Amino acid sequence: MTDFTTLELDERDDRVVVTLDRPAQRNAITAEMIAELHTVCALLEARPKLLLLTGRGDHFAGGADIRQLRDRTRNDALSGINRTLFDRIGRLPLPTVAAVNGFALGGGAELAYACDIRIATTTTKFGNPEPGLGIMAAAGATYRLPRLVGTSVAKQVLLGGHILDADTALRTGLVIDVVEPGEHLDAAHRLLDRIGRSSALALRLTKTIVDSPATHPFADDIAQAVLFETEDKHTRMSSFLEKKK
Repeated sequence: MTDFTTLELDERDDRVVVTLDRPAQRNAITAEMIAELHTVCALLEARPKLLLLTGRGDHFAGGADIRQLRDRTRNDALSGINRTLFDRIGRLPLPTVAAVNGFALGGGAELAYACDIRIATTTTKFGNPEPGLGIMAAAGATYRLPRLVGTSVAKQVLLGGHILDADTALRTGLVIDVVEPGEHLDAAHRLLDRIGRSSALALRLTKTIVDSPATHPFADDIAQAVLFETEDKHTRMSSFLEKKK
């Protein structure tokens, strides 16, 4: 884990903080960064923890590395290089938070969309300008963004080239909060502190069911049945009742 060249990783007791670390290139996503993020996913799948994802410097991620993207072929597209990673991030067991400062464009936006919750700063801009480069946003934006902001707004971004500023992102529900630049990491850690006080199993089951397709009332019942039998549930509820006395 110390051999990363495009990321900085800070593993703590209850969370892992991953910083995209190519600030001179606006943290453009390269094949090497994709590989290193797969390593992070393997870590979190083996030992589930909360994830905080952010970018070094003034921007989250300005997109994929265009020089590498230009050389990709049909077979590269069919292998879903970026999409496979972002889907894997979306499936991580415990909640993920993206602290987004500045640009989150193209693949950078799709990486942020793959996280469960996003925090923005007043400088944040989300966008998917891929059609202007002769391609499409094919790493999750076509199915994640409509779920996050609705089909109409998603088409404005994906087809109309519309950039979502921080206020619009907040209004449409894409982000949970907007803070001043430099305050986004503290805000994200406060959110994770709150999330981390909840039952890890309850969080994991809730996330799995929310992300499942279609309706799932029986899955809710089964997950709740599992939680009802845990010692953690009994301890938490007993503590709550004691406090009320």
